[in-house]
Amino acid sequence: MNRVYGAIAAFAFLALPAVAHAADNRCGWIQNPTPGNWWLDDAEDTWTIRTQGSDDEPEGMDLIPDISERDYVRTNGSYGYACACMKVDTDGDGRITKIYSFKQLKLAQCRNDKALKFPG
Repeated sequence: MNRVYGAIAAFAFLALPAVAHAADNRCGWIQNPTPGNWWLDDAEDTWTIRTQGSDDEPEGMDLIPDISERDYVRTNGSYGYACACMKVDTDGDGRITKIYSFKQLKLAQCRNDKALKFPG
């Protein structure tokens, strides 16, 4: 009888869905230097969010508000950069594949983070 219960328990364990990985919390310079181009520079890497002309827009892109309405630096007309934290999924090629949340921060927070390279 124990073998039957053991087999059922083993099958049930294998049938469980894989535990989802935790999204990354990435903070740094969010840049939108030209139309359709977005990336995030954090202490670890430059993460491509979107490139002009590409159909590879991550799910959740609509969570990024108009960053120019808050603490923001204009570098090219209405385009520029800000400081933000994002909860995201990334792939092995330096791309953000899904955005779960976005929070724009004061520019000073990124400027004071010695691990971040200043944009530009």
